[in-house]
Amino acid sequence: MKKIVIAILTFLIVVVFAKKFNINPDFAVGQKLDSLNGVVVYYNGGVNHVEERNQTEDGYNLGLKYQCVEFVKRYYYEYFHHKMPDSYGNAKDFFDKKLKDGEKNEKRGLLQFHNKSSSKPAEGDLIIFSASILNRFGHVAIISKVSKNTIEIIQQNPGPFSPSRETFPLIFNNGKWEIKNSRVLGWLRKEQEVLINVESNVGVSKKS
Repeated sequence: MKKIVIAILTFLIVVVFAKKFNINPDFAVGQKLDSLNGVVVYYNGGVNHVEERNQTEDGYNLGLKYQCVEFVKRYYYEYFHHKMPDSYGNAKDFFDKKLKDGEKNEKRGLLQFHNKSSSKPAEGDLIIFSASILNRFGHVAIISKVSKNTIEIIQQNPGPFSPSRETFPLIFNNGKWEIKNSRVLGWLRKEQEVLINVESNVGVSKKS
């Protein structure tokens, strides 16, 4: 019993240490890891590590460097020229569970789709993950590729040893699209980017 307690405590200490400090010697905090449409993903070290707040020249809050929220808001600002009416909040707060599928999320100024939606996820959508035992703030990323059966996401601050891109299965069943990951709450999309092909139930993004 004593050995089990010690093992659990050791595990918790390692987890806490990894969350706050950079334990990956291959990368330095602030190092460029990846990019999508010219918007850069930076390395953050431990997931709880933060640098100063990043703001645009006109005072818009992008978030704390180099958290996941900072990347998605910077992407939407630089690529879509979009400012969220509410520029604060943790990753999980980007999804409003009270809204119906396809309704507008007024705080983010984006259309919101549940994970089981009649609208297919599209490249450029902002994807939201729920909180977990080891991450009470949730997670957000950008959908970088969509195929018939998969989606790829690009993310900032997934952890010191995790990749900037991940792929998840995508299924279409009973008229609904679902990303097969239990933590995916749904996705957000800039309103004027939406075109819906009613016959095929496929949502695609139109670049401005």
